[in-house]
Amino acid sequence: MSLPLGDPRTIGPRIRMMMPHLTPLEGRVVDMILGRRDFGESTSLKTVAEDAGVSEAMIVKIAKKLGFDGFKDFRAGLAGYNRLPTAELHEELSPDDTDAEIARKVFRTSVHALEETLAILDPRALKRAADLIFGARQRDLYGVGGSAQIARDVAHKLLRIGVRTNVFDDAHMMLMSASLLGEGDIAIAISHSGTSTAVIEPVELARRRGARTIALTNYATSPLAAAADVVLCSTAQGSPLLGENAAARIA
Repeated sequence: MSLPLGDPRTIGPRIRMMMPHLTPLEGRVVDMILGRRDFGESTSLKTVAEDAGVSEAMIVKIAKKLGFDGFKDFRAGLAGYNRLPTAELHEELSPDDTDAEIARKVFRTSVHALEETLAILDPRALKRAADLIFGARQRDLYGVGGSAQIARDVAHKLLRIGVRTNVFDDAHMMLMSASLLGEGDIAIAISHSGTSTAVIEPVELARRRGARTIALTNYATSPLAAAADVVLCSTAQGSPLLGENAAARIA
């Protein structure tokens, strides 16, 4: 999945999608940079390196691992992202927040997830997924934990428009389902991280059996995305209190 690099709204999602490919130290450096609301065009490489406690060479290396040409390209992209009105929508919860502030922050985090998901949405992938779902003979949805609840919600919404589906949230049942799929069928897998083997294995099996596969995930470069014919990405900023995939469920 390629993101429109000219759109500053995609910078945040682009960085978060690449986070799993970073080392723990590199991830902490990126978290530090993302947490700086004053990060802009005038922020120097030396300042960032000193604040992070790493070398300037490591900052440049991280920028390139995130898909940028170098630090200047990374700085320009992130500075543009930070200027967006939606960049202010995500605010971390604090123990000192009032009830009204908590409600406002939760709502704004959800709006932020929706805005960024819309920015990275691939209309062609969305249409292809819709065509596969509409034309399929059998439609099986896979998910575990919170993703299973999303799968049930998808099934409910599809049933309202006359499209029947099956939902499986048990690893063994998912494999049994996948083994019975074939040409003309589809498997729809939902996983925030895209790394759940309980979901990846049945998707791979369904594909070997000739079924088409659709993945809904937060990470376009995840193993689940690699195993699917069509990938639909949501994006949401992690939160220590709300959880990494809380807002992603809405998106």
